Amino acid sequence: MINHDTPTPNTQPSTYWGSDSIADCLHEMQVPYIALNPGASYRGLHDSLVNHLGNQAPQMLLCLHEEVAIAIAQGFAKASGKMMGALVHSNVGLMHATMAVFNAWCDRMPILMLGATGPWDAARRRPWIDWIHTSSDQGALVRDFTKWDNQPGSIPAAIEALLRGSQIAQTAPRGPVYINLDAALQESKMEGLMAIPDATRFAAPKSSPPSTNDVERAAQLLSHAKNPVILMGRMSRNLSDWDTRVQLSEKLQAAVITDLKNAASFPTDHPQHVGSPSYFMSAEACAAVREADVILMLDWVDPGGAFKQALQNKPCQAQIINVSLDMHSHRGWSMDGGSLPAVDIYMLCEPDDAIGALNKVISAQSQKSWPVKNTLPIMPDDDVVSLRALSDVLQECTKDLDICLARLPLGWNGAYRHFRHPMDYLGADGGGGVGAGPGNTVGVALALRDIQSTRVPVALLGDGDFLMSNTAIWTAVHYGIPLLIIVCNNHSYFNDELHQERVAKERLRPTENKWIGQRMSEPEIDIAQMTRSMGAEGIGPVRRAQDLQAAITEGLRLVQMGKVCVIDACVAPGYDANMSGNASNNSAVHKR
Repeated sequence: MINHDTPTPNTQPSTYWGSDSIADCLHEMQVPYIALNPGASYRGLHDSLVNHLGNQAPQMLLCLHEEVAIAIAQGFAKASGKMMGALVHSNVGLMHATMAVFNAWCDRMPILMLGATGPWDAARRRPWIDWIHTSSDQGALVRDFTKWDNQPGSIPAAIEALLRGSQIAQTAPRGPVYINLDAALQESKMEGLMAIPDATRFAAPKSSPPSTNDVERAAQLLSHAKNPVILMGRMSRNLSDWDTRVQLSEKLQAAVITDLKNAASFPTDHPQHVGSPSYFMSAEACAAVREADVILMLDWVDPGGAFKQALQNKPCQAQIINVSLDMHSHRGWSMDGGSLPAVDIYMLCEPDDAIGALNKVISAQSQKSWPVKNTLPIMPDDDVVSLRALSDVLQECTKDLDICLARLPLGWNGAYRHFRHPMDYLGADGGGGVGAGPGNTVGVALALRDIQSTRVPVALLGDGDFLMSNTAIWTAVHYGIPLLIIVCNNHSYFNDELHQERVAKERLRPTENKWIGQRMSEPEIDIAQMTRSMGAEGIGPVRRAQDLQAAITEGLRLVQMGKVCVIDACVAPGYDANMSGNASNNSAVHKR
């Protein structure tokens, strides 16, 4: 049963306040939810959402931390492609939220983020508290990693800001926007409600199709290529787009490379998929790039960095076609645009639009012979709970079940599990911080629940990621959002242990000390008990591989019954030797 937090009906005589019209606009815009952590700066809007709208469309989702509220909105967008709202309290709530905002920005996910300040009129501020919670330019806190921000000075301006912000957030390249509402503006008494414009007339525009000239030039290069390679980055969750990608790659007989930073975009067990997806390109993927004569880059994250890794800083001899709108999101403050690649044809459009256009004009090439994919080595016959053991059991337990992997841990080997559908895996957090996993998972599960998907939302999270924002579990339980989280608990910020080991070796110092300041033990944190305290089902700690099947089977059963379940799987520290790009061989990894 979904908990709507149904309010007592308002029977008082009709009086209207500024925030009532703001709430009406959100309703007209069909914003489904607003995730929030409450605060006095937007108490007026809070009242309007409850007592004017009845806590429906949008429905409030209470979160126990602002970072969780934004992470839920990001996860919802990742799974649904749709925007929801989030509310943060004044400057202090916005400061709490900044890491999650940066994640959504790097992930190019739309969020309508509302905040509040003030009162801006100093004469109306309460002593002390209103002064420390008022900033002269609050939007500056997130301006460098949002698409747009605004502080409207009237209710008509606030309505326009909401419509404009929604339009900007959902226009590719998508991202979060921030609208800061003056507390006094919200609490101003009104003669009546404002007429709200038809929100459909302010919808986000579709991106322009690729130019005919660019399509023809790209088709010429690709049609005559002997060794074409496709790098698939940020792509849509649409199944027909997925099928069109497969069709194009098969027509071209092109090698295809994907990664784990982004959601599933191509079947990883397809003969033309090269290597296993990882956070960095595999050795096989690097070899394919070196041998390519034409490379089609489809909104690839850090495009220049891919060539630097594959070519070891040598110039790229291949002809490069880059398809992306990402240049419109670049800022001077953040370097998330990555290294600048040399490009021969730049198609400024969404990648799936380019694929559709190219598919119509490219002729099928002769069938190539593709190498047989390597199989994973046989698991050792022991009882160690490793990521590999965990993946094997999860594979067995879900062989007759569709699941949506909301997140995967850093040590995951892309060969553990194949992706055959755009909803099989939804990618990483975007900004490479820690703590987004629980909130993202709740947002993904919320979107799946709302469309009545048969897919079971499952996330495999590191213990550091889970512990930073585990209170997202309470929100999932309270609002009846079923999901399964498996905490891959190595009781350490293990990736940083590898960094400390590397530094110690370079400096000829004892590597035995790498664990200090990293291990989470003495006392060991009882993750299962922590989740039970928030009303979820907690299983574990699971310390033996032979106990994994029973734990995961029970977890899946509980989620299918509508429960929230967390499994504490005590995995052995370490990364699979076959995993490309982990911290033991790449000093660029900073995520814990």
